[in-house]
Amino acid sequence: MSGTSCEDHGNDTALPAALGLGMLAVGGWLLTTARPWHKPGTPLTLGLGWTVSGALLLAGLGLLTHCVRTVHGAPEGPREPGDG
Repeated sequence: MSGTSCEDHGNDTALPAALGLGMLAVGGWLLTTARPWHKPGTPLTLGLGWTVSGALLLAGLGLLTHCVRTVHGAPEGPREPGDG
């Protein structure tokens, strides 16, 4: 575990993490509502819905990954001469 606590990061990670979770929720909701077998629609509408939901899912996952790496990343310390 890292030697830093979650309080050390403050709101630097809380807001992006909450935004990432929200984007994942909205993207997942859009993905489940844009099913072609559930309701008929034009291919343009279905493609646009899937594209937007996929973009939201990927962006939300990227934000959460960044926050986890920020909180749980190894602290940078001085390097030993033989670590090259």
